[in-house]
Amino acid sequence: MPWEPLPDDRPAGPAPLRAGLDRVVRRLGGPSADVASGVFGRWDEMVGETVAANSRPVAVRGTTLVLAVSDPAWATQLRFLEADIVARLVEELGASSIESIEVRVRPSPSR
Repeated sequence: MPWEPLPDDRPAGPAPLRAGLDRVVRRLGGPSADVASGVFGRWDEMVGETVAANSRPVAVRGTTLVLAVSDPAWATQLRFLEADIVARLVEELGASSIESIEVRVRPSPSR
């Protein structure tokens, strides 16, 4: 089969790096760049100062947000707040962004 050029329906010039990375991460089962930047970049804004001071996002696995807390009492509190937190994240990030939260007790990095 002889060589043929690609169709000219591609956009002119290079594609944005963010779009390419977003496609790769999504194919590997990770969150979109918007979800990741929203959760990790705006955590304080999304959940409020008190919750943010006692928890931190550590991973997004599919539609599950993994949170770390340094105290078992905060793990219990976040499990009670799960529906509210998920609703807030969905409101800010989109319908299929985060569907559940997994809480793990881990000492904070500053300790």
